[in-house]
Amino acid sequence: MIRRSIATALLSISLLGAAPLKERPLVLAFGDSLTAGYGLEQGLGFAPQLEATLRRHGIAAEVADGGVSGDTSEAGKARLGWTLDGLGRKPDLVILELGANDMLRGLDPTLTRTNIDAMLTELKRRNIKVLVAGMRGAPNLDPAYVVKFEAIYPELSRKHGAALYPFFLDGVAAQKGLVQPDGLHPTFQGVKIIVTRITPKLKRALGQD
Repeated sequence: MIRRSIATALLSISLLGAAPLKERPLVLAFGDSLTAGYGLEQGLGFAPQLEATLRRHGIAAEVADGGVSGDTSEAGKARLGWTLDGLGRKPDLVILELGANDMLRGLDPTLTRTNIDAMLTELKRRNIKVLVAGMRGAPNLDPAYVVKFEAIYPELSRKHGAALYPFFLDGVAAQKGLVQPDGLHPTFQGVKIIVTRITPKLKRALGQD
């Protein structure tokens, strides 16, 4: 009985003196329906596929799904603060993917720029790393509009020192079998390609390449 008590005490002391377990890296995928997994079954969207892929790369990160279908950059700006506060701890990285709905609605790119600029400013204030996921203008839009819209992402990334993934739908947009019947949202296989292509950039942004 005495030996058991001594052993228990020694184990307790050992545990108290041990270094605390390191928290898993936390990534927030903050965007619209493209990150929310619109049209896909639960567990098949961007965030869960990215988390699984990172694990295969030896990174035991948690990827929080902060996507809301239909969100414009204005709506994203309005909810960024309370989304971050609701995570419980500061994320190691935020993937900022917004602006597609602005473009599809023909909203003034100046407004989109202002909103994304404000979100990047807030993330920098909180000392959170960012990977900006860019978007391209639809081919049926006025060329002058497209130029102004597409310039938002590289220019603001440079301004705020954020990493940039130039086109979130790279290799997927307009590809048969990779987009859903609506012609906009990626299928499961489409998301898989997005995740495969964005992972190297994300690993570098996390400092784990």
